[in-house]
Formats: sequence, structure tokens, C-alpha cells
Amino acid sequence: MTTEAPVALLLPGLGSHYARMGAGLYRREPVFTAAAEEVFDLLGPAGNGVRADWLSDDPVVPMEHVTRSHVLLFVLDYAFSRQVMSWGVTPAAILGHSAGELVAATLAGVFGVADAVGLLWDRVRRLAVAPPGGLLGVAATAEQIRRYLDEDVVIGVLNSPSQLVLSGPRRALDSVATRLHADGFACRPVPATLGYHNPALEPLVEETVPLVDKIGPAAPGIALYSGYTATRLTGDEAGDPRFWASHPISPVQFWPALKTLLTDGDFHLVEAGPGQVLTTIARRHPAVQGGRSHAHAASPAHPSGERAERVALRKLARTLGV
Repeated sequence: MTTEAPVALLLPGLGSHYARMGAGLYRREPVFTAAAEEVFDLLGPAGNGVRADWLSDDPVVPMEHVTRSHVLLFVLDYAFSRQVMSWGVTPAAILGHSAGELVAATLAGVFGVADAVGLLWDRVRRLAVAPPGGLLGVAATAEQIRRYLDEDVVIGVLNSPSQLVLSGPRRALDSVATRLHADGFACRPVPATLGYHNPALEPLVEETVPLVDKIGPAAPGIALYSGYTATRLTGDEAGDPRFWASHPISPVQFWPALKTLLTDGDFHLVEAGPGQVLTTIARRHPAVQGGRSHAHAASPAHPSGERAERVALRKLARTLGV
């Protein structure tokens, strides 16, 4: 590596998923494959269907459905992280984005893998019957967008000071998108069937608290930065069942969390998951632009085929000096 800075893993979430993401590494990279199989096995019979849809060019359940996007993001983030760690890389910190935070908590020891997968599957089954909705990515600041919001349409994700994601019912989002286009803002739908990170999903929180309480989350063994609190989680925060249950209704604050992480130290930021959404965002941070920290990705920036995925992983290995 170019410096002796420690590694911080960035784990992507919704918005980073795409068809057959990471499939070029499956059955070719033993550690990656074993980690993916571990999750599929823990899912039981449902894991067979998720795996089949992941590897298919004509999936039975589309990628944007919650039982595929959320689950496969967990699979990919976990498998990429285990691959990187198998190279002798011990992360000093982990920061997850949206669905990536549950994987981050698993790697940090807050949850065992079996408990995390159980919580994941319980959550997606409940979300699958929630009222439909969607997500809309917008190139604007929170202040610029405020007048377009109402009780239905809210800011669900703050990726950077000028990049955010709106959440709400599909018809309401379509109406907002029309107004935003007319006013000169660039926006595009994020592939999703629900309005995640929206208070409308509050009933899910109450249903999930008892399960998390039964699991009993532990204090993190690795510095765990939360995309929901934008801080490094304390043991008490990580042990609070309501915190983990509240993720479907809580806004994601990735940029503030990244700022906290890079204020605490200089890092080699490694996006251990599909795509380069978080790498692209991180490269806008002054610490990265100034060369104090560095951002690297384990995947190509865009879906580019299986060979490109293998090339990207080998490039990361060389960058990390392994």
C-alpha cells in the first residue's frame, strides 16, 4: 500500500445492487464462494431460490424485490469482506450503508452470522408485505429539496452534501420527480419496490424489537461506524434492540458518518461489495482528495461482466500489497 494507514471497510447497500453482481467470483474464489454458501445454507430452503435467481439471466423473483436485493447485498458484502480479510487484512473500522450495516455489525461481532441471517430474513419477509413504494435519487442539497417533501415523501438517504435519495409511495414520488425535472434537478429512480427509510414502516419496528432482544447484540469488537447515527457506536448503542429494529424507518446519513470516520483517522477505505457507489462518494471527501486517505473498490464501477469482476478483485489485492 502507498501508506501504512489502516483499512476501513465500506459496505454498500441499496442502490448498489444489480443483476448477477459478483457472479464472476462465485465458484472461482474459494473464500468468496464459501462465505456466500454459508449465508445461503443459513437461509435454509429459501437460500436455494435466492442463489438460483442470483445466478440466473431470467430470475423468478426480480432483483429489486426485497427478498433478493437485501439478501444478496448481505451475501455479497459478507463474501467480499471475507475475501479481503483472507488476504491478512484486519480492518480497523467498518462502515455500512443502509442494508450494509447489518453485515458491518456481523463482521464487528455484534451479531453471530446465524443470528444476523435470521434477523435479515425475518425483516425481508415483513417488508415483502409492506405497502409498496419506491426510491428516487436526486442531485440536490437537503435544503434545496425541502419544499418538495411532505408527510409521505421524505429524505431517506444522505449520500453526500449534494446527493440524496427520496423515499415514499410510488405515485407521490412520480409526482415529485415531475416537479424536480421541471425545476432543473437531475433525478432517477433507484430499483426498489418499497420506500425504505421512511416512517411509514413504523409497524415493522415494533414487530422486530422482540427478535433482536432475544438475540442480544454484543458490543463491537472492531470500531463500528453507523450510517444511521453518523457516529462510532458505543457498546450500549450496539446493544439496544430498538436501534437495530429501527433501520427500515431511519434515514441513512452516510456522508456525516464518513466524515466522522475520516476525522478519527486516515484510512485505506475499501468498498467490499458490488459496484463503486461508496468509493465514488468517498473520493469527494477532502481527506481523500488531499491524499491523507485513499479509496479503493473490490468491484468494477458498473456491471461489466464476470471477467471484469475478477480483474477488479485482483487489482484490489495488488493495491493492498497481497
